Amino acid sequence: MSVTVRPLGDKDFFPWLGLFEGYSAFYESELTDQKALQVWSWIIDPNNSLDGAVAVDDRGDFVGLAHYRTVPRTLSGDLALFLDDLYVAEDARGKGVGTLLMDFTKAYARERKLAQVQLVTAADNATAQVLYDQVGTRTDWVTYEIDV
Repeated sequence: MSVTVRPLGDKDFFPWLGLFEGYSAFYESELTDQKALQVWSWIIDPNNSLDGAVAVDDRGDFVGLAHYRTVPRTLSGDLALFLDDLYVAEDARGKGVGTLLMDFTKAYARERKLAQVQLVTAADNATAQVLYDQVGTRTDWVTYEIDV
């Protein structure tokens, strides 16, 4: 299987939606039409910081996605790329798609002269952590969420 990674475009909604549904199901997060349309509107809005890429196989099927955004790093006085979401379709796992998406994300950051790529993953997502350990450094930071 040959795979290429490219930025998401205006006409990619429906194939992207299939992947985003899989991503939401993986994290057991209910995906409503409203939520999906909101995220898509952020991705295609040039004035919003969220952007995305998709991995496409040689048949034209979408087999992975990445969503990312530029964020300021106040203690460093520079900018980084935060990788919000990375997902590979079940039938495409173990074939290097995640690595290709990470390579694309790193290249995106380099082209924009961003200092680094940052990401978080679930503590029990051992499969993703194998990839992330290969391409990055695990930090000592602890993540919190505060509902408002």
